[in-house]
Amino acid sequence: MADKNRTKYLLDEKDIPTKWYNIQADLKTPLPPVLHPGTGQPIGPQDLAPLFPMELIKQEVSRERWIEIPEEVRNVLRLWRPTPLIRARRLEKALGTPARIYYKYEGVSPAGSHKPNTAVAQAYYNKKQGVTRLTTETGAGQWGSALAMACAFFGLQCKVYMVKVSYQQKPYRRVLMETWGAQVVPSPSPDTQAGKKVLEQDPNSPGSLGIAISEAVEDAATRDDTKYSLGSVLNHVLMHQTVVGLETKKQLEKADDEADILVGCIGGGSNFSGFSFPFAADKLAGKKKKLRIIAVEPSACPSLTRGKYAYDFGDTVGLTPLVKMHTLGHTFVPPPLHAGGLRYHGMAPLVCKLYEEGVIEAVAVPQVTTFQAAIQFARTEGIPPAPEAAHAVRVVIDEALRCKKEGKRKTIVFNLSGHGHFDLSAYEAYLTGKLQDYEYPAEKIAEALTHLPQVKG
Repeated sequence: MADKNRTKYLLDEKDIPTKWYNIQADLKTPLPPVLHPGTGQPIGPQDLAPLFPMELIKQEVSRERWIEIPEEVRNVLRLWRPTPLIRARRLEKALGTPARIYYKYEGVSPAGSHKPNTAVAQAYYNKKQGVTRLTTETGAGQWGSALAMACAFFGLQCKVYMVKVSYQQKPYRRVLMETWGAQVVPSPSPDTQAGKKVLEQDPNSPGSLGIAISEAVEDAATRDDTKYSLGSVLNHVLMHQTVVGLETKKQLEKADDEADILVGCIGGGSNFSGFSFPFAADKLAGKKKKLRIIAVEPSACPSLTRGKYAYDFGDTVGLTPLVKMHTLGHTFVPPPLHAGGLRYHGMAPLVCKLYEEGVIEAVAVPQVTTFQAAIQFARTEGIPPAPEAAHAVRVVIDEALRCKKEGKRKTIVFNLSGHGHFDLSAYEAYLTGKLQDYEYPAEKIAEALTHLPQVKG
């Protein structure tokens, strides 16, 4: 029998998943093909070879349900996994809700977020193929920190193009990356043709994930010793994160409980997918049809809720393959939100497909009420959430209050994807009344959508 009075539900190291779950195996129809940016034709493995090692390319297109996690990767994951599932009893009490609230806490990783789950795997596969240097982009710095750490573990050089507004807002993220040995530059930078082009048009550009991706991809594509590493969006990245959801399922069994509502913040899709896909598998199989899976995004960058489902570039300049996704237009530069990891114009194709098919739902929330929720969580549970994760907290509180209003005792589970210890400038802005909401930039998005690539068929 489960102890109903427990607060933490812990697993042993032996419970770290030995296989990643690949949701592509359970889709009713396959994802739309990825297209070559030049020819518009479906791409093959060789088209991706300049950017990624072959093992990751195989994982990207695989339809196998379970893919073995190498023991070398699991050995590193043991540093922080399994992560705890925590019952938010103090938050429940403060809200006066009959709902049970649990959070999967990924902030216990050395980098402070869920991102190392894929960074370690990607560094391992690149090292195995003889790659000596990786490039990447980062928004808030969580992904850059994770990859910098993973590269240190496997003896790889690492260059991070950090979105300029985050580079300025979060200097200690940069210091953390440099502590692990990475070279960090603000993006757009003069180091690449893509960066120079943006700076010529707007010397004061705040940058965006799309621009930083362009720079990192160009850097990798023009050097033989270098590959590119992405922290979200791609299928293999989302799959590496499923360790989160697989552990959560085991922990809910320990709690003798079942989720009625799952919540995760969403920017490119990695933490949300890793947390929710093992549960979405049950919905796709016709079980747990009433389970609600909610993706939460910022209202100033609402790709799922307000974007167009169309083929678009993953980056700003147009160097990446074309993928079908919900997009605000690859030229759209989001407002300088403090949730830098959610400032992306597109969304993971797998997430978009599940949204289109009604397996998941999505909601957009503004910045100020999101920080109100973050403060309430910090003052009850003790953890200041990362601004990205605070979006999930906002909706969890809203759903818990709805349960209170309706007198329903539902179980709400969410992914607290990272802590906000390096994001205290955002909290300072909120506490001093300087944090502002950004209006939904309808005109800018409408203009950006006019630049979508023309795809036949």
